[in-house]
Amino acid sequence: MLIREATAEDWPAIWPFFHTIVAAGETLTYPLQLGKEDAKDWWFLAAPNRTVVAVDDTGTVLGTAKMNRNHMGNGSHIASGTYMVDPEHSGRGVGRALCEYSVEWARASGFRAMQFNAVVETNTHAVKLYRSLGFEVLGTLPEGFNHPTEGYVGLHIMHKAL
Repeated sequence: MLIREATAEDWPAIWPFFHTIVAAGETLTYPLQLGKEDAKDWWFLAAPNRTVVAVDDTGTVLGTAKMNRNHMGNGSHIASGTYMVDPEHSGRGVGRALCEYSVEWARASGFRAMQFNAVVETNTHAVKLYRSLGFEVLGTLPEGFNHPTEGYVGLHIMHKAL
């Protein structure tokens, strides 16, 4: 697996699984009806932030991540990241590779920590992955997320010092 900078040419491969994940409404705080062009603008970030894709040996996009400054001004030393793995390729270490990549990017870019603002507590695979990489739950916003089948569930704030 190769992780590389995402380009506009990758969007047609990203959009189908991006749309599926967002429209399901189970893991991200994005608008469920987010359209293709608006989604692209949300996902592709300008430098010094970064958007990447994980691809296999044939160039197939397996997943994508965006990593960015979490706060502005005097809080700009904290990074964040968001990850999406094509469900057809889940369970193969793509999410772990993308998360590890973003942690290394943040460290190399001089950030002092990473913070995830809204990890849905029922997204147990993500919570387990982030914990295995050294992230801790700092707190949970009770009923901060309206899950389509579980109802109101908590949103974790997760943190890792770099």
